[in-house]
Amino acid sequence: MSHRGQLLRLPPNRVWRTYPGGRTLDALAGAAAPADTHLAEDWIASTTRATNRGREEILEGVSQVLVGSDPTPRDFATLLAGDPEYFLGAAHVEKYGAQPQLLVKFLDSGTRLHFQVHPTREFARRVLGAPSGKTEAYYVLGSREVAGPEPTGYIYVGFQRPPSPAQLRDYILTQDIAAIEACFDKIAVRPGDTFIIPGGTPHALGAGLFLVEIQEPSDLVVRFEFERAGYVLPEAARFMNRDVDFALSVFNLAPLTPADLESRVRCQPRRVRDLGPGSFQEELIGPEQTDCFRVARTHLAAPVVKDETGAVIAIVTRGDLIVEVGGERHPLHTYEKFFLPAEIGPVKFFPTGGDAEILECRPPI
Repeated sequence: MSHRGQLLRLPPNRVWRTYPGGRTLDALAGAAAPADTHLAEDWIASTTRATNRGREEILEGVSQVLVGSDPTPRDFATLLAGDPEYFLGAAHVEKYGAQPQLLVKFLDSGTRLHFQVHPTREFARRVLGAPSGKTEAYYVLGSREVAGPEPTGYIYVGFQRPPSPAQLRDYILTQDIAAIEACFDKIAVRPGDTFIIPGGTPHALGAGLFLVEIQEPSDLVVRFEFERAGYVLPEAARFMNRDVDFALSVFNLAPLTPADLESRVRCQPRRVRDLGPGSFQEELIGPEQTDCFRVARTHLAAPVVKDETGAVIAIVTRGDLIVEVGGERHPLHTYEKFFLPAEIGPVKFFPTGGDAEILECRPPI
């Protein structure tokens, strides 16, 4: 089957992480006994390989995709390389080559994640010789209770009460987690909330969160908390195989006030297109927030024909729908995912059984 004019469906692509989670992902996959394990993430339309110390021989992270109704999985990166302008658009390929230049994930936390910070793109290029840093964004889908005393339904973003570099160095070396946690305020989150976390911003996700993470396509991270849920990070996995002074150089220690959180971190939806009675598209993250990626949300109340410019990694976040393209109709349910090539042309969407919503993650242009 030719890939042109066809929807790319995205089966689960579970990836091992240092923290436990994934019970919700198990349930979505129909597991008989869903459980939190270290397969806590599902990488969506990914050409990025996961970096896991001690698992270097395991190829994980790069997606397999299904073209149209063909049940045979195909390697996503290989598919893009064979026809990059069709899949990603000529302007994108000229600048970034045959890869999307973003990584989208389902993330399902069974515990609070490690306190961590990612490099900016500028830092990654200047210091690490890497093309991308890791500015990231979260779109919250829901939360659940987890075993133990930890509260759920919150995130930490930025230091509201920043320590000095010397204090932070001491907190890290002595693993004074209470002192680190006291530098943050808990930020309550609800389904539909969108947040952007620029590189250099210390952060952590709370327990029991199920969300979509949209990020630059790298796995670069400084984890300044060494143990979570009984798993102790190998030394090489803490500061990218470097020392604590390197780790400190990654941080932005400027205070992030509550007002800053509302104006610079929490992203407010902005309606950008009317698509017919009751149907519309909202911008969640645009060029005002970052040039690393774009995120939109489409609300479908009736059948709609859409013709997007550029590639789209799409997730059904509410309801059920049918996508008609290439002479085929594809029924999709909540939390199923698909990829629309840049040059696919008009695509028809039919919500079934009520309204539906689609989260649309787009590469930079």
